[in-house]
Amino acid sequence: MAEPTDMVGYRSGYVALVGRPNAGKSTLLNCLVGQKIAAVSDKPQTTRFKIQGVITKPEGQIVLVDTPGVHKPGYEMNRRMMATVQDALMGVDLVCLIRDASVSTGNGDKFVLELVQRSQKPALLLLNKIDKLKDKAALLPLIEWYRLEYDWREIIPMSALRGNAIEDLPAEIIKHLPEGEPLFDEDDFTDQSVRTLVSEIIREKLLQATGDEIPYVTAVVTEKWEELRGDFTRIHCAIFVERPSQKKIVIGKGAANLKEIGTRAREDIEHLLGHRCHLELFVKVEKDWRDKEQLLDELGISQ
Repeated sequence: MAEPTDMVGYRSGYVALVGRPNAGKSTLLNCLVGQKIAAVSDKPQTTRFKIQGVITKPEGQIVLVDTPGVHKPGYEMNRRMMATVQDALMGVDLVCLIRDASVSTGNGDKFVLELVQRSQKPALLLLNKIDKLKDKAALLPLIEWYRLEYDWREIIPMSALRGNAIEDLPAEIIKHLPEGEPLFDEDDFTDQSVRTLVSEIIREKLLQATGDEIPYVTAVVTEKWEELRGDFTRIHCAIFVERPSQKKIVIGKGAANLKEIGTRAREDIEHLLGHRCHLELFVKVEKDWRDKEQLLDELGISQ
């Protein structure tokens, strides 16, 4: 483990990011870590498993635990996703509830709040997407409602996308962590393998390139990885869908969609690896894959 020069007062701990789908959890994670480690799109259920991002500062270390958006489970995959949220809440030192402040309060927001209340963990309330508010005074009733519902350590209006109030957030989080040594090496920024990060990059580009039906029925697995030279890697990835009609959508006319996904993904992958790569994408039909435990295990969506 990396050890700071002065351990007196050094703080470290695990911090769960929880919220409804599309609240901005993964955007915040990537912003704070300074690396693309979680897929980001405007489609619900983009995050499917627990991803940890590590932030190391002179005064402490934060291990952010990005969790799937809280929703009603309809498949084995979704049941596992919600179990991941529950598990994360129980195993962290601090909870950050991320709420989209630009939309009205619904039953989903109340359910997420109930999860935090039941956890009885120290918590920060992050009111995200304030850049979408025409009148910032609209925040005041929302802040007052949440303030009466839980003993928040802090309530912080912010915008993960625009970077508003983000710079001081790590220091604010560290203040509420227990004293202790670093949990990860100083150079670590995630617990995910490079193969998993590559799969997430491809899935992000896939979500951005397809319509509303596709996000729920696609998955990406890195099947083959060849280090041909120190500065060149060949990568084969499979995109799973549930029906032949979905395969046609992903591939697109004249394979235009698949080529666009591959081109955009390769740019991010080469940035991640620091060298050139050859990326091959294949689309496979696997009926009802969201209920198949072996494939879910392979995707890292644990029970």
